[in-house]
Parts: sequence; structure tokens; C-alpha cells
Amino acid sequence: MQNEKRQNVMFVVTMILMSIYLLWRMIFTLPWDQGILNMVFGILLIGAEVITVLTTFELFVQKMQKERTQLDLPTIPPEYYPDVDVFIATHNEPVDLLYKTVNACTFMEYPDKQKVHIYLCDDGGRPEVEELAKQFGIGYLGFPGNKEAKSGNLNNALSKTSSPLIATFDADMIPQHTFLMKTVPYFLLPKFIEENGKWRLRREDELEDNFKLGLVQTPQSFYNPDLFQFNLYAEQEIPNEQDFFSREVNILRNASNAVAYTGSNTVISRQAMEDINGFPLKTITEDFETSIRLQQAGYITYATQEVQAAGLTTTTIPSMIKQRTRWARGIIQSLQNTRAVFSNKLPFWTRLTYLSSFLYWWSFFNRLIFILAPILFALFDFQIVNTGFWEIVIFWLPSYFFYSMSMRYLSSNIRNQRWSQVIDTIFMPYLIMPVLLETLGIHERKFKVTNKNKSAGRQWITSFLYALPHIFLLLLSIAAIFRFTHGKYGLALFYSSVIIFWLLHNLIAIFYALFFMLGRRAYRETERIQAQEEVTIHYKEGNLNYKARTVDVSENGIALIVSDPIYLPQQTEISMVVRTERYEAHLDAVVVYVKKDGESWRYSAKVQPISEEDKRQYMQIIYDRKHSLPEQMNLWDTAYDDMLRNVTKRIVKPRSDQRKMPRISIQLPIMFTNGAGCTLRSFNYRFFSVSGLQGNISAGTVVTFYTKSNIEIILQHTGKTTAAHHEILFSVENIDDIVEHGLIDQLLDDLLRPHNESLIKEF
Repeated sequence: MQNEKRQNVMFVVTMILMSIYLLWRMIFTLPWDQGILNMVFGILLIGAEVITVLTTFELFVQKMQKERTQLDLPTIPPEYYPDVDVFIATHNEPVDLLYKTVNACTFMEYPDKQKVHIYLCDDGGRPEVEELAKQFGIGYLGFPGNKEAKSGNLNNALSKTSSPLIATFDADMIPQHTFLMKTVPYFLLPKFIEENGKWRLRREDELEDNFKLGLVQTPQSFYNPDLFQFNLYAEQEIPNEQDFFSREVNILRNASNAVAYTGSNTVISRQAMEDINGFPLKTITEDFETSIRLQQAGYITYATQEVQAAGLTTTTIPSMIKQRTRWARGIIQSLQNTRAVFSNKLPFWTRLTYLSSFLYWWSFFNRLIFILAPILFALFDFQIVNTGFWEIVIFWLPSYFFYSMSMRYLSSNIRNQRWSQVIDTIFMPYLIMPVLLETLGIHERKFKVTNKNKSAGRQWITSFLYALPHIFLLLLSIAAIFRFTHGKYGLALFYSSVIIFWLLHNLIAIFYALFFMLGRRAYRETERIQAQEEVTIHYKEGNLNYKARTVDVSENGIALIVSDPIYLPQQTEISMVVRTERYEAHLDAVVVYVKKDGESWRYSAKVQPISEEDKRQYMQIIYDRKHSLPEQMNLWDTAYDDMLRNVTKRIVKPRSDQRKMPRISIQLPIMFTNGAGCTLRSFNYRFFSVSGLQGNISAGTVVTFYTKSNIEIILQHTGKTTAAHHEILFSVENIDDIVEHGLIDQLLDDLLRPHNESLIKEF
């Protein structure tokens, strides 16, 4: 409560200070007497400032009302849960991708699973997709021809089903098992009421006939790093770029009933869809327009904060830019189609939110103005702001400080002002023209499915071409800094500090954009997801069994942690059983590499489920969980840290782990049966490295020694040395016999924990 009060005070103070600043800018700082070009750029700059500030004010107001617009999730007796149709929309996505989504849908909890009807809605009419539906025993609704794109596909599904609720998922969005239980009960709020901490049926006089819930939207979430996280080496530093909208902005819009349907991870009322005649046509963002039309029909659209499904985000720059262009054009299209900003069917605050939604897409043009303004002044002597240094300090500095602080409160550490500017700078060259054309009514009607395939990567020349606008701005900024600071000293530099600040501030964002466009090579075919689960390992040749815990899991591999090194021979198939509270999967595995990890040992293996049922269980072990990417920013991470990390990672070549057996350090003096001796220095089950060799032993010589438990070890001098040439390598000739007799663990214990008095049995 205290934090909320402090936040609201900060918002109010910021709005007052920013309003004073904007009034001062509009009344006193326009360059009326500096010529037409200066005046045009002066007006553009102040227009960009006003639009940026007013759209933020709208979010401040929504944030102050947030707590008053939260709905309680009721506890409903099982018999009241209605039937639900689950639509998985697919266009041309691969069957392997669909498999994971369909599989997860079949595991969703519900009081009576006979009431959950899952359908693959395939507008490609593909036989392999129909076969997948048969494999899982779910419905298949083919709709060949791609007529009316996704809207046509979903409307076809609506016409062939009848459940009162509909859950929609994109082909790549994998729901958690709790999805329906965390969404469906909201639709029963008109029938149930909370009393003394318990939910009961409402009496007839308590029924809320005016409460019409149209849809419940859960956040869009992603289990793979987005391009901002990946290309900028920030997977552990920043959340997914879309988290700010899904987990902050869309939640705030509950206050004005302007929540956007984002096309997936949603439950919708069939009656509501019938009232608006199905999914809208003639738009490339049918999801966004659906939510507006539901609101115009008197329905509530509600966004929840808890992630209940996760999918794949775009993995190439061209596909990301195409996606954002489609969103920009589609949202403007839908606002024009519904006249949402001027619609008398919507309350004032809802219309204001949609005005803010429209103005948001002009933030990219605003960003260009903010970058060019100090360059024009410093490099080309434009006078686009008519003021002095101390006036700027008095009017701008306090408002900018409070504005920056308020942005922290607004975004709940999901996004800060620096990253907002970085993202706008990256997209800026590619969104200004589409937004302008769409605003002028020059529409793009063709629906483009976002490509999320890693193999669709780009060549170096493509990266360079996409970076050209940022390179141009970088050169202009550097030239402006050199020209503006040249010959200035002392007070002259001090009075120039505001312009220098903005030039450097923008330069940092441009450097981020260049690093982003340079990209980063992807080595993994599938995503690793952090998970700590119990694993049982069995190696049948030696009848060896071990316990371990997973570090991360992926479709093709698994990483394990054990406290002591264990014997898992390279290139040899072993068995693993991974267990969670809900799932159990039996896997065949082959160890790929081993390394020391602190006081423990990390084993990585390629894995393959033994059966189809194991595959289904293993997919759930991987994906039925909260993803392991950050949900909040690392507040200690500065622009300097980001720049240093990017430079370092791009210069230093990563060292791959090649060791397939654990190299165990030991310090053990021994005597061979022939009287020679040495000190054992390390052991990897196949070889010992030794030092201090005493006696007549040459390359090829076979020698024997016995451990304290009387285990016979037969070694052969290989004639080879370690990489540092300090130690001689001896191969273990009878390791297979030791394993076969079940002595391998005892051998390791003898080597690591010999008696204090007599380290080794001598003969």
C-alpha cells in the first residue's frame, strides 16, 4: 500500500512537471524568427515530445486504477464447468511443431475431460495434419484454400462446433496443464459470489446480468530468447521484449476495458462471438479487431497476469520486421474499421486508450526526430529550440528526472526507458513508412504468417543491409559530436552539456541497434529450458545405477549434475528415467561431454524417448513449466555493461566442451608389482596421467598395481604425454573387466579416499 501511494505521488508529480515543461516548450521555445526549416523541425520536435508524453500519461492513469480492476478467480464446483472447444489454428507450420501443442492440450486439467473438445483447425487441408489429429484422437477441421486467412479458418471452426466457451491457440503456443482451470472460472462470475472467503451460487436477486465477459486473455510468453535477448547477449539480463505489453500494458487496460485479444492463449465466449458475427474479415489483425468489436457489443475483455502458455518467438531479423509491420498496419486498419477512437459504443477512457494505441505506432517517427534534433543543431547549425542553458536546466531537468523514475514504477522492472529507446531505435527505419501509408488509407490486406524457423537465418550481407540506416545515423552522430565539441573548453563545454548529453544518449541506442543487426550465431537446434528434476541413470553392462538432477532439458538433450564423477562410457547407450510430480519419461541416452562444475560434475547427453508414450511425457516435462528466461530486468546492468559484454562476446571465441569422460584429479603415490613406482595425477576411466615415474618402464610396457580393496589395475605406457607435456599417459587395459564385475565405483572410492597410513596395497 505504501509503495502504491509513493508510485501514485510520483505519477502525479511527473504529470505536473511534464505539463509545465510542454507548455513552456510550446509557448516560449519555438523558433519563430529562424526561418521555415527551423520552424518545421521545431514543430516536429515538440509534436514528438507531446505525443510521447501523453501516451505515457495514459498508462500512468491506468496504473493508478490497476488494483480496482482485478477480478477474483472463483472456486467452482466441478459440475458447473461448461464444455470448451479448443481451437489450434495452423496454416503451414511443421507437424513437429504442432505435435507439442496438441500433446500439451490433451494434458490440460478439467473436472470432466469429456467436456474438452480439441480441434486442429487446418486451413491448408494437409493429410499429415489430419493424420496427427487421428494419432491423438482429436478433431480435425480442414479448411483448404486459406480463404480469409486466420479469420476464415476460425469462423469455419465456429460453424462446426457448439461449446459455450472456445480456447484459441496458435500452432506454436504450448499451454500449461492449468490453463483451463485458470481461465474458465472467470466466465462463471455472474453465477457465483464470494462470501466469508467461500464461493457460493448467487441468489436470483444477486445475479449480475450486466456482467458480460467476452474473453480472458493470458499473457503471450516465449520459451526461446527473443532477438533482443539473443543478439545482444542479454538472455539473463532482460525479459522478452513483448513482456512489457503482455504482462504490463494489457493488464493496465483492464481499467478502461480496452484489453487486446492477441490471437492465442485465450478463452472466448461463443455467445459473444455470435453477437459480433464471428471473427472479423478485411483486416490483417483479426485478433485485435475482435476485442474491439466485443467491447463495442458491451462485453468485458479481461487480461490475466499469470503466464499459462508459451511459444516460439521470431528468430530472424527479416521475420521480426515483417511481424511488426503487420502489427502496425493491422492495428491501424482495425482502429479505422471500427472507428474505435470516435465510437459512441465505447466509453471515453476506452476511446482514449485506443487513441494511445494509434499514437504508439508513431513513436518510431518520434524516435527519428529525437535522434536528428541534436544532430541538426550540432552539425548543421539548425536552431530548432529557442532557449538558453539555464531555462533548459530549470524546466527540462526536473521533469526528465521524474519522468525516468516514473517509468520504473510503470513497467514493474520489465522495461526501462533505455530499453524502450533501444527497441524504438532498432525498428524505427522500418516502421515509419508502413505506419504513414496505413494512416493515409493505403492498406496492406495480405496476411503473412511469421516465420519462426531458425534455419531461415540470414547471411552477413543481409545484416549489413538492415544496419545501413543505423550506420548512417552513427556517422552523423559522431561527426556532430566532434564538430560541436571542437575548440570548446571549460564553461563552453559546460553550457554545451545538454546537447552533448543527447548526442551521446542517442549514440548508445544506435550502438545497441548495430550490435542487434550484427546478430549472433545460433548453435542449438532446440531450446534448453532450465529444470531441476530427479533422474535415475542405468548402465546395464556394469549393472550401474546412479541418481542425478537435471540442470536443463531440451528435446534432443539433457544436462545433469552429480556430486561425484560417475562412470558413463562414451559413445555407449545408457538408460535414463526423468520424473516430476506429474510426468515420467524413459529415455535412451549417450553422453556427449563432461565437465567439472564447481564442487559437482555436469554431464550432458543426447536423449531419445524409448516409446511414443515416453515422448509425450518428455515433451510435457520440458514444456509444462514456467520458462526459465528472466521476467524482470537486471537493475544492476548498465549501458556500459551491455556494451562491454557485446564487445567481449564477439571478440572472444567460445571454447566448446569436448571432454566425454570426467577428468578426475588425484594425488596418489603407487608401487607397481615389478617394483617401479609413480604418482597418479588424474584419471578418466580410460587413462591415468602420471608423474615422477621411477623404474625401467618404457613405451608399450604393461604394468600392474592393486588398490586398497585389492582391485587389479593393468596399465600400459602409451608413450604419449598430456597437452602440457608434464605427465605421461597410461591406458587402463582391464577397465571393461572392472566394470563387468561391478567394481568401478569401488575403484573410484579407492583412488579418491585411500587410507591415511597406507595409500595403496603394495606387492
